Amino acid sequence: MIKTYKPTSEGLRTRKTLVRRVSKSRPVKSLTKPLKGPAGRSHGRISSRHRQRGSKKRIRIIDFKRNKFNISGKVAAIEYDPNRGANIALVNYADGEKRYILAPEGLEVGMQVVSGPEAEISPGNSLPLENIPLGTFVHNVEVNIGAGGILARGAGNAAQVLAKEGAYVNVKLPSGEVKKVLGKCYASIGSLSNPDLRNVQLGKAGRKRYLGYRPHVRGVAMANPKKDHPHAGKYSTTGIGRPAPLSPWGWKTRGVKSRKRVHTDYSIVKKREKKRR
Repeated sequence: MIKTYKPTSEGLRTRKTLVRRVSKSRPVKSLTKPLKGPAGRSHGRISSRHRQRGSKKRIRIIDFKRNKFNISGKVAAIEYDPNRGANIALVNYADGEKRYILAPEGLEVGMQVVSGPEAEISPGNSLPLENIPLGTFVHNVEVNIGAGGILARGAGNAAQVLAKEGAYVNVKLPSGEVKKVLGKCYASIGSLSNPDLRNVQLGKAGRKRYLGYRPHVRGVAMANPKKDHPHAGKYSTTGIGRPAPLSPWGWKTRGVKSRKRVHTDYSIVKKREKKRR
């Protein structure tokens, strides 16, 4: 659900925020850790430009492996995680352990979740891909057995089980790419929460700074192409001034293949769909 505001100031005129339906309980301290160190730096040198630490927050330790097999857990709370778009769920297992998992749409406080080959097809449960019916939407999909889910983990995202071929299962990812994954890999049932996150508008530059972003200046707005940026100069007459968009260091940046893990190309059944402009 998206909330809008009366335009009593310029910061509120275009602001749109996401109304999260979460519990008011505080996070479990043993399942959090502090976020320390500079942002976008590696040994003091900038490795990712235009980044800062942002507002103070703690990392929630999420169970991406879902390796408590055949042990039922009760959802104690649906909580806000400042480090991701989707909500997280606090699960109290029957053996007394507590863990955070990604909360899909439809998962509510008091519901039971379980991980294992014989689990039911209901939101929050985790099963091997080979045991999930065709057409089912899943998230937190593993690529390597037992390594934990790495695919379809963003707010509102879900992958779809399309086909089963021998030991592999064809999965359609949110990007449109169809990838074959070993059937022994685990995935969680359901689409992730907060699908309206893409409609959020911050409204002012200050809220962007809270999230850890510093100002970014376009290359075409700079003056000197020899010192500032390859796109610098008189924008009104030359545009970007080069045959192709370039990075500040002269590398080609758009329309150039950047995939480096060519040894995993065997798993691609269909390449991802091109974005419409």
